Amino acid sequence: MVTRRQFLATIASAPYFSTLLTNVAVAKSVSRTVDAASMRFGYAAITWGSAVTQAIDDIAAVGFRGIQLRGKAFAQFGDRPSELRDLLQRRSLAFAVLSSGNLSIDPAREGEMLSTHVRHAQFVRDAGGTYLQVIDERPKGRAVVSDDYRRLGQMLSELGKRTADIGVPLVYHHHMNSTGEKPHEIRAVLDAADSRSVRLLFDVAHYQQGGGDPVDALREYRDWLEVIHLKDVRAGGAGGSRGTGQGYEFVELGRGRVDLPAVFAALRDVNFAKWAIVELDRVPDPGRTPKESAEMNKRYLIEQAHQTI
Repeated sequence: MVTRRQFLATIASAPYFSTLLTNVAVAKSVSRTVDAASMRFGYAAITWGSAVTQAIDDIAAVGFRGIQLRGKAFAQFGDRPSELRDLLQRRSLAFAVLSSGNLSIDPAREGEMLSTHVRHAQFVRDAGGTYLQVIDERPKGRAVVSDDYRRLGQMLSELGKRTADIGVPLVYHHHMNSTGEKPHEIRAVLDAADSRSVRLLFDVAHYQQGGGDPVDALREYRDWLEVIHLKDVRAGGAGGSRGTGQGYEFVELGRGRVDLPAVFAALRDVNFAKWAIVELDRVPDPGRTPKESAEMNKRYLIEQAHQTI
């Protein structure tokens, strides 16, 4: 009579059991790959400045699937959005996000602010784009007070309702030198906002430079996340030093102090499957072109982060 122990030993040594274990391992590996590849990767045109069409050509040539454009695109194509839409289609680029500029909470400018950003949302819609991004202006000449966070959250919500009526979701980009700079400030703004009308564009490097842990924040804001900015930051440079000597500089992925492997793990954990935009404000090192920096960022995504572009 075969004992239970003998039966299990026989099964464990059988070829089919080894094959089964291999198949399970492969399935888990495929699952991880699918999770990691579920994001759609785009690239921000900010590095090219006013050279909008060159940015479109280069980003498409490097192989990214989408693009984030800035106000320069509105200045050049604002009266002919179909021309921009056709150009992007020829380059096989999705128009993921338009950076719509700053949102001032000055009551005297509220009408102007809402009108400007709604007009930009109409442009996004007509050019075949998806999201409208706004950054806020930190009050000048005085400290930020709690009412500023409340007012900003309310203005974002009102603007978001108006852009939603057009068919363009609004995303709020927390940013250095803005009201939503530090972690507690971002929290206060979002606490005052309606998540049905405004969503979060989470920038891992701005959050890091603002004094927070982007990995923890990705989990904290998992229900707010709509777009991710992937970027890196290192100490030094003139950015945001405010005379303190504590400057910073945005750099290509993997060259700064953001824990990007942990960022990708957190994005997988929260099942993020929307646009992840690689952004580099300017080329940090002399002699390199924006396209070369984009190629460096792509190599990082593929070779170090094991992503599929």
